[in-house]
Amino acid sequence: MRIPPNMALWKTVGNGTLEGISRVADLDASKLTITLSKTLKPIPHHETMMFGNIMSDHMLVAEFDPEIGWSSPEIKPRGPLSIDPASSCVQYGTTVFEGMKAYIGPDGEPRLFRPDMNMARLARSAERMALPPFNTDQVLALIKQLIIVDRRWIPLFSGYSLYVRPTITGTQIGFSVGASDHATLCIMLSPGGPYFRSNAKPTSVLAVSETVRAWPGGTGGHKVALNYSAGFLPLRAAQKQGYDQVLWLLGDDMKVTEAGAMNVFVVVARDDGDIDLLTPPLDGTILPGVTRDSVLALAKAHTAGETTLPGLEIQNSQRVRLHAQERSFTMAEMVQWSTEGKILEAFGAGTAVVIASIGKIGWKGEDLDLPVHEGGLGPIAKALRTRILDIQEGREIWKNWSILVTDL
Repeated sequence: MRIPPNMALWKTVGNGTLEGISRVADLDASKLTITLSKTLKPIPHHETMMFGNIMSDHMLVAEFDPEIGWSSPEIKPRGPLSIDPASSCVQYGTTVFEGMKAYIGPDGEPRLFRPDMNMARLARSAERMALPPFNTDQVLALIKQLIIVDRRWIPLFSGYSLYVRPTITGTQIGFSVGASDHATLCIMLSPGGPYFRSNAKPTSVLAVSETVRAWPGGTGGHKVALNYSAGFLPLRAAQKQGYDQVLWLLGDDMKVTEAGAMNVFVVVARDDGDIDLLTPPLDGTILPGVTRDSVLALAKAHTAGETTLPGLEIQNSQRVRLHAQERSFTMAEMVQWSTEGKILEAFGAGTAVVIASIGKIGWKGEDLDLPVHEGGLGPIAKALRTRILDIQEGREIWKNWSILVTDL
């Protein structure tokens, strides 16, 4: 969503209806002010960096007021935000966010992975929650500035990165049920390593149909905070039964949707000797993941001969052919494919995990055991993870997916 300066906005009144047009200031990175912390925190050893448990020294904040527009953004020492307990985000969950990562390349320069996709998704999520609009180019410019300020926090080890969390919260005060015309943009940074500490141990998931992560016409296709909190109780129940994550099923036919907060992929052998790489379609209940899109694009490029994924070179005098497909499939199909020995591997994909193998699915009191591979990841998942990391960390150039932070 790109909105020109002095953007036109509809003003909301107390009952949630629209009246008039107000021309207010858009977000403007050129007005950024920077107040550096007087005391910098020590950077812990990289092996202690669990996902999301450590924060960098600074954060970026900007406020939206319907009469004025976006305030001048500020980078300042990280600390609490002042939010009224009657704010929309507290009372009605009007919070959206993004998850993206910064890496240090072989040239020593920080870079981001496909940030344009994150910015487009952030704008869609904000629109879905009726939050004030903003210029996505300006948000990205501000993210780059914050990374430059705190670049010492980017780990220098493969598989590690600086997680970037832009968050927008509705801050209109009051109990009136309606869109928030006040908002706060806050961007935070967190260094971290692998989401799952070892890829050698495949993830186990419990298939759940009694509760759902998302539903048709809901917010499942957006990065909305309430999508995640609704899954905490089912996750706790799954973990008490010895599983790592929840595999979300939907509908009477129990369609597979997502695994925890990951997009799901299943690798199925075809009768013609080729391989199907299947993932549920973007029907509004599936988050359009950046890693998901990257997996599909790389698999299609491999089969088209535009690139060769590592480990999937010529076998038996021909290239391993992957047929990447976005289509629905059910737990019943999964069981059938497993019984027929056609499931070669399954994995989840997401910004935090990159690629994580799925080794076991609990369903109806029994376990569906999927193929186990040496090192944890199957050959398809391993090839895709290796290639994605090579692009993210700047060892390989592919379709302008890796963007230098210094390109301001």
